[in-house]
Amino acid sequence: MGVECRYELAQAAYVKLALHALKHPAAAVNGLLVGRLLDSAASPAVVSVVDAVPLSHQPHHLPLLPTLELALTLVEDHFAAQGLAVVGYYHANARRDDADLPAVAKRVGDHIFRYFPRAAVLLLDNEKLEKVVKGNSRDAVVQLYTRDSSKSWRQAGSDASSQLSLKEPSTNVVLADHVTTKKWQQVVDFDDHLDDISKDWLNPSLLG
Repeated sequence: MGVECRYELAQAAYVKLALHALKHPAAAVNGLLVGRLLDSAASPAVVSVVDAVPLSHQPHHLPLLPTLELALTLVEDHFAAQGLAVVGYYHANARRDDADLPAVAKRVGDHIFRYFPRAAVLLLDNEKLEKVVKGNSRDAVVQLYTRDSSKSWRQAGSDASSQLSLKEPSTNVVLADHVTTKKWQQVVDFDDHLDDISKDWLNPSLLG
């Protein structure tokens, strides 16, 4: 199904997941992608990713199904009124040079796929992120993975740019500006919320 689908990544989702990774440079981080299928009859179908919910900077928590289910339930309940649902997952590896999609990302992707068969997994490219932060690149800092008919997660090939696009052309400029003002320090993920429930995992004022 993924081959027949195109993904449009909104600025809010993209900047939030990048800031989450920048807050924890020595750790793997991950989160959920929220959006909607714009037109299932279109060819290719388009999934609009409008927001990201940071989950964890301690990914060994995530294989625990109850924790993941709790996060999914809270996110789904909150966004359902807006006509949105969980449409994917993002992951950033701890090592700068690690460009492999880890098993935990595939497991979470499989879980989301059960609810949303056009689910996407985005793997953050740490080296590209460094270049964007320095203002040296306009390339997207994420790689797209979709699940194929053999139930394996495959990276988008040479046509990746046509399968995944940034909705706003100035997104990387905005990201670099937020880094300059150290916005990454304000990111709250689900781990932070579980440690201190006064911290809002929705990050309502992060990009305001």
